[in-house]
Amino acid sequence: MLVRAITAPGLRRWCRGKRGAAAACFPLGRALLGVRGAEAAPFLQGLLTNDVTQLVAEGDAPPALYAHALNVQGRCLYDVILYRLHRNTAEEPHILLECDSSVLDSIQKHLKLYKIRRKVTITPCPDLSLWAVIPGDTSSLPKCADQALLLTPDPRAEVMGWRLIAKKGANLSEIIPGSQVGDVQDYHRHRYKQGIPEGVKDLPPGVALPLESNLAFMNGISFTKGCYIGQELTARTHHMGVIRKRLLPVTFPGPLPPAGIPEGAEILTQAGKRAGKFRAGGGELGIALLRLAHLHEPLCIPLAGDRVELRATTPEWWPKAAAK
Repeated sequence: MLVRAITAPGLRRWCRGKRGAAAACFPLGRALLGVRGAEAAPFLQGLLTNDVTQLVAEGDAPPALYAHALNVQGRCLYDVILYRLHRNTAEEPHILLECDSSVLDSIQKHLKLYKIRRKVTITPCPDLSLWAVIPGDTSSLPKCADQALLLTPDPRAEVMGWRLIAKKGANLSEIIPGSQVGDVQDYHRHRYKQGIPEGVKDLPPGVALPLESNLAFMNGISFTKGCYIGQELTARTHHMGVIRKRLLPVTFPGPLPPAGIPEGAEILTQAGKRAGKFRAGGGELGIALLRLAHLHEPLCIPLAGDRVELRATTPEWWPKAAAK
């Protein structure tokens, strides 16, 4: 399998200011599933929010797509990134599905429940490893085709750099010369700073709503594709055009409790009005679901008779109209 290194024009512009900086490679604990067969795309098309048929289209097919799998009530079950491994339409469709490793068994059961007689195989890929690459010099693209399977810009947002899929145990310094292996906690801190949710802590299954989770901002949904599970509520919310709550990056300017901030902690305004809930974080950074009406107000989390102050911001990569 040859390496396919794809760099979007916008990502090239973003990385131009990073010339000379070593790429930081972060090992991710996310799982990979192979979905392979003639009906792989139509099978996933009915289960995911994005237009999966793009991955098997002729011409300039995207190398990766972001999407959510929803339940029948339109709430998020799994956040996934899909990768196209087949090189052209003449080859058998082969799609890699990236998901939170803690839900690997349940997502396999979910897929097999709807597989019925579809001509697809669903197989875990324990021989592959997944890396986030942020950001480095774009001239240092993979040179070792035997070890790297795919390098592509993260489909969610340019600020998230690249996704790299390689064989387990591959030598990253040979794949991306001059790269350094980073602490995965630094990757998560970067995510939280940018307001990018990932996994079940940020997107609780059966609780998170896709549009409140900024799925449209992260290129994870098609409003023109056919039916899929959970579409009705999502489409209605989109066409009404009213989203009162969104996931936002938050920072804690003061000292934190020794035990940290509990996931799901209620966030209040200084006047005591409910403003939202804290989802997850690391250190002074985190992500929270907040009412936009309280975005610019002083906020706090009441804990053990005390109040922990926090501030919310809108990410710079959001569409300008959304940040107002």
